[in-house]
Amino acid sequence: MAPRANWKGFLRLSLVTCPVALYPATSDSEKVSFNQINRKTGHRIKYAKVDADTGEEVASDDIVKGYKVDTDTYIEVSKDELDDIALESTHTIEIDEFVPRTDIDSRYLIRPYYLVPDGKVGHDAFAVIRETIRSMNKVAIGRVVLTNREHIIALDPLGKGLMGTLLRYPYEVRSEKDYFDDIQDVKVTKDMLDLAKHIVEKKSGAFEPEKFEDHYESALIDLINRKRSGVRLTAKAAPKTAGNVINLMDALKKSLASERQAPPAAKTRGKKPRKAASGQREMLLPISGKRAKEEPRVQESKKAEKPARTPAARSKKAG
Repeated sequence: MAPRANWKGFLRLSLVTCPVALYPATSDSEKVSFNQINRKTGHRIKYAKVDADTGEEVASDDIVKGYKVDTDTYIEVSKDELDDIALESTHTIEIDEFVPRTDIDSRYLIRPYYLVPDGKVGHDAFAVIRETIRSMNKVAIGRVVLTNREHIIALDPLGKGLMGTLLRYPYEVRSEKDYFDDIQDVKVTKDMLDLAKHIVEKKSGAFEPEKFEDHYESALIDLINRKRSGVRLTAKAAPKTAGNVINLMDALKKSLASERQAPPAAKTRGKKPRKAASGQREMLLPISGKRAKEEPRVQESKKAEKPARTPAARSKKAG
């Protein structure tokens, strides 16, 4: 099932206009998430909206937005008042200018979206705008309103569509000077730099995101599967932390030697991930009915460790 569009409206370049839809290009839905539950009952925790002074629960219809002036004073702003100041970009992405890609500082990037024609009409105009941006080898800058706030959006051709990346405003980006001023000026010798470059050359490769694995996510899935299978869990020893580097040159030499001696199998190049990110949660055991065949790691653990006697699972699901 295709995701629902976050925004629908029009894309306009001067007098050329077409209906478009904006879809999120990323998703966190495959990540393992937790609910808060009552340890004693196993019931899920529910949060209610209450009046801070009276403690009474407030109905949704009685909740409005307010800007805090001081401790006990708020300026109430209604939905109608917000609608009255709605901008043109609420319904239209107006392309204001074109800039080189290299001009956009990575600190200004927020999140990517996919922009596609909405419906059967407007594909010709969409193609004209897309190919104009592509031929100029630049990024189109426009404005769009999402969640009642206006955002700057950078449009870049991606295949048959456009990728729109939300950008931060200057007041949202902190100056690096507040953090970098105290960094000491260090003279790096040519020998150290040459050794470091050799290490980089040994580790160089192509950017292949499909081989990345979220190790923490995999560990969460393994933990949940073990607990549901009744496997006794033992605490792991704390990892040893590396001490302070006494001799930087010796550390560089040892690093280079270890890279040269590492067998090809230890390298990540060509390594296939255990599971594609799009199906990460499929690794979890089924919730009810006949359990699917357990993962090899769970089976090995059950052979090595005697299952613990645990009380029957609560019938009330936490989620």
